[in-house]
Amino acid sequence: MRIGEIFAQLGSILAAFMFMKAILEQYFPHHLRSSVEKHSQKLLSFLSPYVQITFNEFTGERLIRSEAYSAIETYLSFNSSAQARRLKADVVKNSSQVVALSMDDNEEVADEVSGVKVWWASGKNISKTQTFSFHPVNDEKRFYNLRFHKKHRRFITETYINHVLKEGKSIEVRNRQRKLYTNSGSSWSHVPFEHPATFQTLAMEPEKKKDIVDDLLAFSKAKDFYARIGRAWKRGYLLYGPPGTGKSTMIAAMANLLGYDLYDLELTAVKDNTELKKLLIGTSGKAIIVIEDIDCSADLTGQRTKRREKKELEEDDPLRRMAREATECKTSNITLSGLLNFIDGLWSACGAERIIVFTTNYVENLDPALIRRGRMDKHIELSGIKITPADVAENLMPKTVPGNAEICLENLILALEEAGAKAGLENVAAIG
Repeated sequence: MRIGEIFAQLGSILAAFMFMKAILEQYFPHHLRSSVEKHSQKLLSFLSPYVQITFNEFTGERLIRSEAYSAIETYLSFNSSAQARRLKADVVKNSSQVVALSMDDNEEVADEVSGVKVWWASGKNISKTQTFSFHPVNDEKRFYNLRFHKKHRRFITETYINHVLKEGKSIEVRNRQRKLYTNSGSSWSHVPFEHPATFQTLAMEPEKKKDIVDDLLAFSKAKDFYARIGRAWKRGYLLYGPPGTGKSTMIAAMANLLGYDLYDLELTAVKDNTELKKLLIGTSGKAIIVIEDIDCSADLTGQRTKRREKKELEEDDPLRRMAREATECKTSNITLSGLLNFIDGLWSACGAERIIVFTTNYVENLDPALIRRGRMDKHIELSGIKITPADVAENLMPKTVPGNAEICLENLILALEEAGAKAGLENVAAIG
């Protein structure tokens, strides 16, 4: 029989099979169909000597990304990417490996440990129905399937899986790259965090700087202490002062000192308290969660509500009122109580070793309940020196024709010291 005839027969058989499948799906009763599928799976399981274990990307109704999935992903990327025919590539900065390769979707690789051979397959399911999801809108559910012979079940469950998880986490620690996260709705996206700020480069009184550094280091080593006193392992910092005094730079220095990831939480992009909880659950340990300019981020004092009510009373044009209401529906509906629960409520215990930082230019505008000790444990004032760019230029400009850079810098330092002393006297007078 010629090859052409063989393919023609195969095509006819396949077409007949697809036709019968379509007829069964359309006319076969659903409850009988599911029963047939169930018994078919049992028959295949009985005939096949292989066992399969699935590791899903998310656990607990997609609330938390599985640590096991992350470790397996890292392990396979490091050990088995040479076998895969289809790979995903990602650029890795500050690493000996310029490009990181990992298995593409629907790819399979083999692994062998202690003479036992197993197969790993990657895949994803895309939900076709409108389901409630805490993460991406297209609701992709990724997973890894581990397949092995049933005679090796005990070795796989007691030894091999632990080996994979341990190796994967070890590789993650060696190749860890810190990240800067931002939120969109109830999900996080990230870029590499590469800010150069350190406490050595911060312009601050040495005593104050040492106090902050000691406090941060003590927190990072206080796991047993927090467990002993029955509190969640977290700490709050309030940074306040005029614009341009280095609040954001200090946050970057804190992250670099501790080696933590940064989560820049934009409250205006969060719809309500429920989304805020989902974002909190999505953060990792060893993280700094930052809400900058918190007095401008949400209506936490009730002043905007009062102004809106006043506008409603003054507004006569129904079209303008409808347009304003449509705009307000898009704004954040986070409440003060929702934010307080985010900081130190029950949900704040979902995770450990986290620092929450608020920044504001006007600390007097914040609700006292938001910044009391226990929520914001350490208050740090960053004050500025009143000196204009023109003053800086005047002091740096040479007063003689040859000029002397050292003398110019000494003049600038002297001017800064005088401005700082003047600012200190003004603060004392204001307090008095």
